[in-house]
Amino acid sequence: MKHAWLVFHRGDVETERLQCEQEGKEIGELAGEFDRLSAADLADPREQAAFGELMDRAAELPVRARFPYVEPSDLQGILAERRAAVMATAPSRLAAAELEDRVYGAWLGRCAGCLLGKPVEGWRRPAMWGLLKESGRWPLSDYFRWSATPAEVRERHGMREHAAWGDRVDSMPEDDDTNYTTVGLALMRRCGPAFTPEDVADFWLGNLPILHTCTAERVAYRNLVNEVPPPASATVRNPYREWIGAQIRADFFGYAAPGDPAKAAALAWRDACISHVKNGIYGEMWAAAMVSAAFTATSPRACIEAGLGEIPARSRLAEALRETLGWFDSGVAYDEAVERLHRAWDETRGHDWCHTISNAVVVAIALLWGEGDFGATVCRAVQPCFDTDCNGATAGSVMGALLGRATLPTAWTGVLNDTLHTGVAGYHTVRLADMTRHTLAVIERVAALG
Repeated sequence: MKHAWLVFHRGDVETERLQCEQEGKEIGELAGEFDRLSAADLADPREQAAFGELMDRAAELPVRARFPYVEPSDLQGILAERRAAVMATAPSRLAAAELEDRVYGAWLGRCAGCLLGKPVEGWRRPAMWGLLKESGRWPLSDYFRWSATPAEVRERHGMREHAAWGDRVDSMPEDDDTNYTTVGLALMRRCGPAFTPEDVADFWLGNLPILHTCTAERVAYRNLVNEVPPPASATVRNPYREWIGAQIRADFFGYAAPGDPAKAAALAWRDACISHVKNGIYGEMWAAAMVSAAFTATSPRACIEAGLGEIPARSRLAEALRETLGWFDSGVAYDEAVERLHRAWDETRGHDWCHTISNAVVVAIALLWGEGDFGATVCRAVQPCFDTDCNGATAGSVMGALLGRATLPTAWTGVLNDTLHTGVAGYHTVRLADMTRHTLAVIERVAALG
């Protein structure tokens, strides 16, 4: 049984150990304490304290010799490690009407992709794939619908009647993925394009309730309350420091700098560094740069390449994304790409299910094998499982910016009725048309700053 008041749970011990190993740290003499705490009852305050002390000691471990990756967390270090040969070109100007259409499309696409994955978030393949196949709806090609699923199938796979099924909503329900997009807008409206990581922290504390945060964000929030400032707020006792949380916060920074991936990535770094390190930061920078590139790019692949140009070339994330591009170029089929992903990352393990890299690969697969079709892309972002609403939202955002509102199928956007609900103060129920208008005003401020 989980206790809501606990800071960490037993599975977090395994997460911290895996995280250290993947960062290239030698566990060495700490292995015995990791083993002991993996079997301990963390409801015991003494064991909570012991785990905290273990994380403090692990944070001091050096990276082993010959570790093949170079993964700084500071912005200057990241910029120095980019691969210049694939960096995006200078931004292009869009006519006002086209820019509005693409911004609107990005908001709609993000909401539609998020809504597709929302009711099955946390489902693993046996449940989701079983439901689709037993309902005669395999492969996924539309919203999950309560009425389209036979009663016995609903019961067998535990479908909850009041979840956000496509035929049970008339707007975009609140979700952390769209909360953070809204936070990005609200932050930049308040603080302008020169906002700092400290501004992000202050905004969270004043406008985002802590129970609307999860994993790395909740750890960072707790650190901030305890007067641990950024960027230390990302590193103090944070086993989730490379999880997907920053990547899902990326999109508004891409909207704010359309056609300028480098600027979008730099904005995203200021947000990411308060809660994440290394590949956790790179995920947000990559996604923001992709969304930015989508406003002027000619293909989803070009967006992926633009994002790759803004992260360290010798990082684990860059390696995984280049490998995914290689699969596509060599003619690997979509189903085989998904199977390779699952061989590399175990969806039954929380760390793998929620990691930045596993989910970034899902998004890249969707964008490549979706072949420019909005519906196919968001479905191919959700069908592999992992963090379904996050990946549907990111893929939908890129495609919405790439295609524009006028091109998005009403079968996907109509159910939203232009309405978004959030947990962000001042934005509890908003029209996407208004969010577009506010975004355009932010874009003008960013452009004026140069």
